[in-house]
Amino acid sequence: MCPDVSGTDDLVDGHRLQPKPFAHAVAAAVLASLLAGCSTLAYYAHLAGGEMAVLGARKPIPQVIDDPATSPRLRARLRLALRARAFASDTLGLPRNKSYMTYADIHRPFVMWNVFATPELSLRPIEHCFPIAGCVAYQGFYRRDRAQALADKLAKRGDDVWIGGVPAYSTLGHFADPLLSSMDRWSDDELVGTIFHELAHQEYYVRNDTAFNESFATFVQREGLRQWLAYNHLPPPDPAAAVRKRQFTELVMATREKLKSLYASDLPGAIKRSRKARVFVAMRSEYEHMRDTTWHGNHDYDRWFDTPINNARLLPFGLYDRGVPAFAALFKRCGDDWRRFYAAVRRIGGEPAKQRDAFLATGTTAHADQVVP
Repeated sequence: MCPDVSGTDDLVDGHRLQPKPFAHAVAAAVLASLLAGCSTLAYYAHLAGGEMAVLGARKPIPQVIDDPATSPRLRARLRLALRARAFASDTLGLPRNKSYMTYADIHRPFVMWNVFATPELSLRPIEHCFPIAGCVAYQGFYRRDRAQALADKLAKRGDDVWIGGVPAYSTLGHFADPLLSSMDRWSDDELVGTIFHELAHQEYYVRNDTAFNESFATFVQREGLRQWLAYNHLPPPDPAAAVRKRQFTELVMATREKLKSLYASDLPGAIKRSRKARVFVAMRSEYEHMRDTTWHGNHDYDRWFDTPINNARLLPFGLYDRGVPAFAALFKRCGDDWRRFYAAVRRIGGEPAKQRDAFLATGTTAHADQVVP
């Protein structure tokens, strides 16, 4: 991902510091634009126009590789992407379609900007709903100024807001998604893993269940990358970096729990605001202690604190990792067989939300004996 914009979409250890918010609602907005009322038609038109511009910039990857003007680095990465794309279908059983067979130079650091918002004294996201993709905890824009305008409006009424840059997203198979120039600064592992992640969303997607969808795709990304590295005799990701990422995420989640208890209390609003500020100060202090002791002075996560911390800044955490252990256990029960695993995921995904949530928490379902084919 290209140069940082307003502190969004941080990178450390060659990877994204936190889960990136994919704009799955884009396809829904494009397809539903004719159904929208006057109040939302302009927004849908913006999304439709932005998506069409991205699709119009696509070029077949072999054509870009053969172009003499293509840099050697980009040429090598596109060849890598083609190999990873074939591996995704041949080995991981992911959809074999035209997604990630093209490349689009979008001439900007992010393809979209997502606005996250919560009430001042709540961790409940202000959601936006679409007829096909369902409800998501953010609103996306193809122009940074439009995102900023909404963020300013929400902040003026007292909400906590944060703008996150989106370097890539999936349209869930509605369009042939390209690789984007906004992905060019990623590490090879990040590029390959993202192809697996996005194709997993095309393999299966449950409306209105971000935690289920992202945990599933994150497991496919991690296990797929592990198999890819082994197949190509490449070293596994740095285990120390993985530990740092896990410990930082745990710190964020613990902070969220403190805030959740605070906001649920009967304390007056003024006291809640004061204690909220103290919680964030304590979070920073705990991080600095962990950085200087446990991590032996590794400063990679300092960048995250460059943007002021608020409720909205914490929203993406937990959605992408929460149910990964449950899907890992399911994969083992399926004998490490991708076909059986996807079938089992579909069966669990077809259960009511309460049962899906229980699966993410425990790795089991009410009908566990009927899940694995």
